Amino acid sequence: MPSEAIQSLLTLSHQLGGERLRMTILGEGNTSVRLDDDTFAVKASGSNLATLAAADVTQCAFARLLPLLDRTSATDVEVDQALLAARLDAAAKKPSIEALFHAYLLTLPGVRCVGHVHAIAVNQILCSPRAREFAEKRACPDEIVMCGVESVFVPYAEPGLGLSQAIRREVVAFVKRTGRDPKVILLQNHGIIAVGPSPKAVLGSLLMAEKAAETFVGAAALGGPVFLTPAQCERIAGRPDEHYRQKMLGM
Repeated sequence: MPSEAIQSLLTLSHQLGGERLRMTILGEGNTSVRLDDDTFAVKASGSNLATLAAADVTQCAFARLLPLLDRTSATDVEVDQALLAARLDAAAKKPSIEALFHAYLLTLPGVRCVGHVHAIAVNQILCSPRAREFAEKRACPDEIVMCGVESVFVPYAEPGLGLSQAIRREVVAFVKRTGRDPKVILLQNHGIIAVGPSPKAVLGSLLMAEKAAETFVGAAALGGPVFLTPAQCERIAGRPDEHYRQKMLGM
C-alpha cells in the first residue's frame, strides 16, 4: 500500500470518527482515496472510522466496480460478489457497500478523496421538509468558500447500487445545470458526502457543512434563516481573495 496515501486516509477517518466532531458512531460512514488511475483504497465493511487501521482499508480496482453502475438491476448477491471481486488482494476485507459511489466520485475531475458521514446537524435538516432548501441556498460567505455555491441534493435511495446510481444521476445533472464541479453531496434521510483534492479539503467541507447546518437549524427556530441572494453568492465565489484562501486551505 502507498503508505502516505493510506496514512492520510487513516488520519481523516480518525478525525471524522472522533467523539469531538460527532459525525459518526459505530460502523457509520466511510472514506476513500485514489491511489492511481486504476485503483483506490476504501474503508472495509463493518470497520469503525474512529479506530480504522491499515488492515481495515481495502484496495480496489475501478474497472471491476464501475460497470456495475450501468446495470439496470442487480441482486444483493451480485453486488456482494462484485465488491469481493473488486479487491486487489483476495485476502483483504470486503469493501464497504458504498465503495460503489466512492469509485464513481473518485473519477470526477480533481477528486482524490471522498468522505461520507452522518453528521447530526446536517441530518436534522436532511430528515426534514427543508432538506433541498439547505442544499440549494447559502446563509454565510464561508459556506460558499468551503462547500460551493450550492450542494448536490439526492432524494432518498436505498444504500447500495440504487444509491450509487442516484448519486451519479444527480451529480451529472448538477454539473450540467450549474457548470460547476460539486464539493458537497447531500443524501436525503441519510447523510453527507464531501469530495476534494485531498483529505484536508474533504475535512474542511464537512466541518463547514456541519457548522452551516447548526446555523440553519438555529436560525429556523428564530423565524429564518435569511439567505444570501444568488448575486451575493456568485460574488463570493468569484472573488480572487477567496480563491487564494481556498488554495491555501487545500480546497
